[in-house]
Amino acid sequence: MIYSDIEALLEQTCQEGLIKERDKTYVRNQVIHLLGMDNYPMHKILTSEGSIPDLVDRIIDYAVNEEIIDNVLDEKEMLAASLMDCFMPRPSTVQTLFDHYYDESPEKATNYFYNLSKNSNYIQMNRIKKNISYKAQTKYGEMDITINLSKPEKDPEQIKRERMIKQDVSYPACVLCKENEGYAGRIGYPARSNHRLIELSLQDETWYLQYSPYVYYEEHSIVLSEEHRDMKINEEAFARLLEFVEQFPHYFIGSNADLPIVGGSILSHDHYQAGRYTFAMTNAEEKYTFSIHAHPEVKAAVLNWPLSVIRLQASDKEKLTAAAESIYSFWYNYDDSNAEILAYTDKTRHNTITPIARKRDDLYEIDLVLRNNRTSATHPLGIFHPHADVHHIKKENIGLIEVMGLAVLPPRLKEELETIYKFLAGEVEEVDPAQQDWAQELRDKHGFLHNLEYAEEVVRKELGEKFVRVLEDAGVFKDDETFQRFITKLNQKVVSN
Repeated sequence: MIYSDIEALLEQTCQEGLIKERDKTYVRNQVIHLLGMDNYPMHKILTSEGSIPDLVDRIIDYAVNEEIIDNVLDEKEMLAASLMDCFMPRPSTVQTLFDHYYDESPEKATNYFYNLSKNSNYIQMNRIKKNISYKAQTKYGEMDITINLSKPEKDPEQIKRERMIKQDVSYPACVLCKENEGYAGRIGYPARSNHRLIELSLQDETWYLQYSPYVYYEEHSIVLSEEHRDMKINEEAFARLLEFVEQFPHYFIGSNADLPIVGGSILSHDHYQAGRYTFAMTNAEEKYTFSIHAHPEVKAAVLNWPLSVIRLQASDKEKLTAAAESIYSFWYNYDDSNAEILAYTDKTRHNTITPIARKRDDLYEIDLVLRNNRTSATHPLGIFHPHADVHHIKKENIGLIEVMGLAVLPPRLKEELETIYKFLAGEVEEVDPAQQDWAQELRDKHGFLHNLEYAEEVVRKELGEKFVRVLEDAGVFKDDETFQRFITKLNQKVVSN
């Protein structure tokens, strides 16, 4: 069976364009070596069935059963990545092909690189299929709900090995550094043998484009700085985002905020997230427009969105950058004690922005989501963070992806929600203690639902409403009066300057 799986993998990768017919003998020999095989049949072998990820999984199972590797997550991940690296072109070849396709169109270039990343099993399509994803209609549009089940759980042996290894290894400096390209991995650090990067120039700096191994939306990509440096939102960041959408007008790009609580999970490496997807926030309606007196060429509007968002549009990206910087500079030091907004406590900064850029026809567009990470005794995890009454659904940071309307919810919810379906259908009387109050609230509201399918439909709709509450908690301005007070003071400030 192993020979059939190897031959099938050679055939599949040939069909997908990873290798050519002429490469098969060479690649087969590389795989044979990786698996420690002393012999291989010379006669024609029938190929087995399955996709590239399925075949890789079966070959890894063979390696475990034959004791070529231990049945430990990181060892399996390293072998899988090294296996697919046998089928991958060198980084320079990938770059040359990407540039060739880019000369035809940016879309052809990203199509090539996205398909390469999927076919090489760098993007973990089999695992991504495990995620529970659906859309929930809300007053702000269709929110995307995802229960993240794609990342494999660590087994006890994996955890034991991680505890035993030295913790002072500093290469690569983090999981986003360019040095991850082709890195074999180690216990406690992901395998990246089949990882490839595309080099870009943004604001006369070298940056790189890659795809996320666990995509949350179509063509979910990461744009990372060549230099390992902290995340920073500033005028240069706005300019980079707008230059990126000029180079790739079919993609949006955004940045997590650069402070804890309201930022992303990796603040130690300057990076952005991009992709080819229309989020609910992309289509959010304008609540009202306003003028920025110092930037009359730029259209400004407040969006009808649960967070506090200013949308700027202009045909000139330099003028748009300047307007974004004016707003950010003012917000950076903005206080409104009536709204619990303080820019600083002592020397600790609290105000920042989550920016998102895109291009619509001939207009450049940037959304500025105002964020504040201050905490209080009442809200120790954050005043503008999901409050305690929604922690049963979402307790983690609200980063860029959630800001745009895609809920990334923890794996525990799969079983907890299934029990709530049964509770509403009268099949059980107890749910997880963390969900008991909500489950009872749903039963009081909807009564007994004597159909599990309908109960699931109801809970999914209600989960969408809970996610809206999560986002509303993260909004800094809770009403129009507070938002307009900010805009008035903004215009007074920029005019005086």
